[in-house]
Amino acid sequence: MAWREAGVRALVDETARARTLVLDVPGWPGHRAGQHVDVRLTAEDGYQAQRSYSIASAPGAAGLELTVERLDDGEVSPFLVEDVLPGDVLELRGPIGGWFTWRPQDGGPLLLVAGGSGLVPLMAMLRHRAATGSTVPARLLASARSRDELLYADELEALAAAPDGPEVTITLTRTAPPGWTGPTRRVDRAMLGELGPAPRAYVCGPTSFVEHVGAELVALGHDPAGLRLERFGATGG
Repeated sequence: MAWREAGVRALVDETARARTLVLDVPGWPGHRAGQHVDVRLTAEDGYQAQRSYSIASAPGAAGLELTVERLDDGEVSPFLVEDVLPGDVLELRGPIGGWFTWRPQDGGPLLLVAGGSGLVPLMAMLRHRAATGSTVPARLLASARSRDELLYADELEALAAAPDGPEVTITLTRTAPPGWTGPTRRVDRAMLGELGPAPRAYVCGPTSFVEHVGAELVALGHDPAGLRLERFGATGG
């Protein structure tokens, strides 16, 4: 898979620790919601570092979007979040992955469960659903430490409020703002049980989160063949 040059068109601050890079990628072949790319940085002395990042934008969107969360001890993410400027050129290759993907013709109902920045590829699915006018039933459960650390917070509210929009549940595990009426605990079996069954379920987040949620969904009666799990550890740095 060849490396391509990607020009940084725009930058969007999502939270204090996360930024979306909007890229122009000449010759981009297109992608499916849920896929990712590898990004490679090369230092002046020739040292190279590369990391994988999920694609946040819907297929066919104007510009390829990557949402990157900064890891304080990372090699790549601090540069992408703090130092990259419009007009800079990055190297990337992709799209990569075919199992953790969704298209409207794949059907549903669709259950999406995200831990932290694991929301990124699931957001691509929700954006794709909205852009195509799909009415496939969709439910999202997203876990974040606080409202300020929730990616795409305003857009999620708008999607949920739209006709035929997805059902969106946010749980805050550390701090909640005054007047918060949603759950304030880690994702557990009771919370997942309230979402009901779904033949297609996608779970993305840190390894421990994904393994826990996957096991609880199976315990609740979800068919393991319908589960799509994507884990990440201390990567993306």
